[in-house]
Amino acid sequence: MKVQGKITKILEKVTGQKKDGSGEWAKQNFVVTTDEQYNNRYCFEVFGQEKVDNLTKFNKVGDEVEVEFNVQTNEWEGKYYTSLQAWKIKKVAVPEAVQETNQPVEEDDGDLPF
Repeated sequence: MKVQGKITKILEKVTGQKKDGSGEWAKQNFVVTTDEQYNNRYCFEVFGQEKVDNLTKFNKVGDEVEVEFNVQTNEWEGKYYTSLQAWKIKKVAVPEAVQETNQPVEEDDGDLPF
């Protein structure tokens, strides 16, 4: 699945010990808001130290991005938890806004007879 929007928030990194004791795991969530009228806010998760590092190294709040993700649901003690697992984050080129100046606009008379 794919969503395009603006990163509006990057949450704190979460870490913990692996069950087998072989080291730490890391994950980080970030929020993307789209221009859609409904269902316009998504909280994605990246899992693994390398993906967390890449998220914070190459992206910041305000960036326009396209996120490809999988929906994953886990069951724990009879309760179900769904997460949006981002596996690709690509910056989207936004056309530069026309810069306004405070200089008066010169009118071009052109070839008009009046």
